[in-house]
Order: sequence, then C-alpha cells, then structure tokens
Amino acid sequence: MPEFGKRSEECLASCDKRIVAVLREAIKFYDFAVIEGNRSEEKQNEYFDSGASKLKFPYSKHNKLPSLAVDIVPYPVDWENQQRFKQLSSVIKEVCADLGEDDLHWGYDLWKWDLPHWELTR
Repeated sequence: MPEFGKRSEECLASCDKRIVAVLREAIKFYDFAVIEGNRSEEKQNEYFDSGASKLKFPYSKHNKLPSLAVDIVPYPVDWENQQRFKQLSSVIKEVCADLGEDDLHWGYDLWKWDLPHWELTR
C-alpha cells in the first residue's frame, strides 16, 4: 500500500483537518505526493509573479493556516500525463463522497487548468 513520504507529511501538517482526512484515505488506493499545503507570502507572490497563481498573498486559500488548499501529484510525477491526474481526481472524489465531504473541489473542475490543486470552498 502506498504511503506518504516526509515532504508530503510536512505539507499535510499545514492543512485543514478535512483535507487531511480525505488524503489519508485516498493514499490507500492511489499513490500520490502532497507538494504544497500552506504557502508563505514570499512563495505566493513568487507564484503570482511567474503566472503560476492568479492571486497575490494573502488571497489564496494556500495562505490560510491551516491551509484550505493543497496541491497533489500522482507518483511518480509526470507533469505531461493529464490522464493520471484525472485518475487521481476520480479517487479523491470517490473518497470525498464516501466520507461525506462535499466541500473539497478540484482546481481543474473549477478553472480548467490547475491539475494539482484542491481546495475547500467553505
């Protein structure tokens, strides 16, 4: 069974407990890494300046503590393989349904471009 590595655990530690619960269940079914939870002002503005984020600090859900957003990637990481991100999203959505968590939404569903991003809407 897959399990989270050290970096994933560190990122998870900064996330809202609802995100943590979903991802801890999902890792049992699909191997993925957590690459970002809470994001500092410096990192958020760096992402904004590079075009990787549309929001400056403190307006991203990644800027809350605990973080209301998380970025995850199928493991091993292949940024070009959108199908694996879609497979992972199906697992996350199924786990959300099983846990009764209807607030966690995929960035790709929200904006049609942010494959790693998941966020709580309330």
